[in-house]
Amino acid sequence: MNPRQHESHQDLLAHFDTEGVPGAAMDAIIVPTGRPAAYLRQAIAVAKERDVFLLLLCSLRSTASSAALEAKSAGVRALAIDIDLLNPGLVPEFATDQVLRSTRFRRQTDTSFKRNLGLLIAVLAGWKRILFLDDDIELPNPADLDVAAGLLGEYPVVGLANVGMPDNSVVCHAIRDAGQKQDTFIGGGALAVGEAAFSSFFPNIYNEDWFFLLDGMRLRPSATTGTAVQKDYDPYRDPRRARGEELGDTLAEGVFGLFDSHLGLTHADRPYWREFLADRRRIIRDTIKLVRSAPIEAGQQARMVDSLRAAIGRSELITPALCVRYLHAWQQDCVRWRQRVTDLRRDHHGGFGVEHAVEALGIPLEAQAGADVRLNPGATHRRTMLRSGARV
Repeated sequence: MNPRQHESHQDLLAHFDTEGVPGAAMDAIIVPTGRPAAYLRQAIAVAKERDVFLLLLCSLRSTASSAALEAKSAGVRALAIDIDLLNPGLVPEFATDQVLRSTRFRRQTDTSFKRNLGLLIAVLAGWKRILFLDDDIELPNPADLDVAAGLLGEYPVVGLANVGMPDNSVVCHAIRDAGQKQDTFIGGGALAVGEAAFSSFFPNIYNEDWFFLLDGMRLRPSATTGTAVQKDYDPYRDPRRARGEELGDTLAEGVFGLFDSHLGLTHADRPYWREFLADRRRIIRDTIKLVRSAPIEAGQQARMVDSLRAAIGRSELITPALCVRYLHAWQQDCVRWRQRVTDLRRDHHGGFGVEHAVEALGIPLEAQAGADVRLNPGATHRRTMLRSGARV
């Protein structure tokens, strides 16, 4: 075994062209959003074209009322929820959060909470196929959703292939920008999920979507098809980005490196992490040297080096013991989450739609805004109704 970071994990995926794959209907598109409502127009357009229900999970600069109004204006069935008004206990407290709570590795984002809440709503609503879609992702071919949904019969998760801004960590962006080979992988930005994978969850750590792809000890059967486009952004604008990503990137790359070598999590012991961490830091140091010698504009070069130095500074705080402890806690969380989903399915057998889901979870009325759009049989237009502060 050679503990190292691999430049690509694409061999772990099944690859499908969009031609010749039997399609299916997606039950819902779930968008965790923190940007103003205008950023939802792409997701809304896709939901309208494919006639799919839209669940908008809002915080920061996004509000349920503005998000629902945007959907209503386009004639799309939607429910928007203000996350900040919810009881955090809606999602189980995870052991992985406790491991990081009093450390510098604690992650102050709500993306994982939103996605996990989306999964619970999907379970209670009786949905079978959902798409997680970030608000900075465009889908040039909305019909790709039908192809991805069709593949969910065989593969619990299907990612749309990103052909836009590479979806990488800051470190991996720098490796590529310094002229080295660096691939991408499927991720939560455009991820179709079948009912079989609702028993998986998103831990609150960078690369949470890679952990979602795992089934306790191994990678779930996963596929990729179609096309998604990640909008451009500057990964080097703030060194804190690299600092915040380092633990999650290290853990995910280490775990997937084992899978690339046809090994499993039983090999992720302290000796493995000791060697992997040494190789990770070597890669970052080598990348700093490459960046400094590359024909990169001086200001950009300085920002890249600052980000890489921030990453290696945070890496020096990661110990093999922490890696082992986190993965053990994550496996406990897998059991806890599966039990939560099992209990919901037992207590609410069959599912009764999104209205039942939000009521069963105790989501307050003041946190909801709905755009209810129904086809009127025999009519040539849609009747649209917006209800803020009321269930769909």
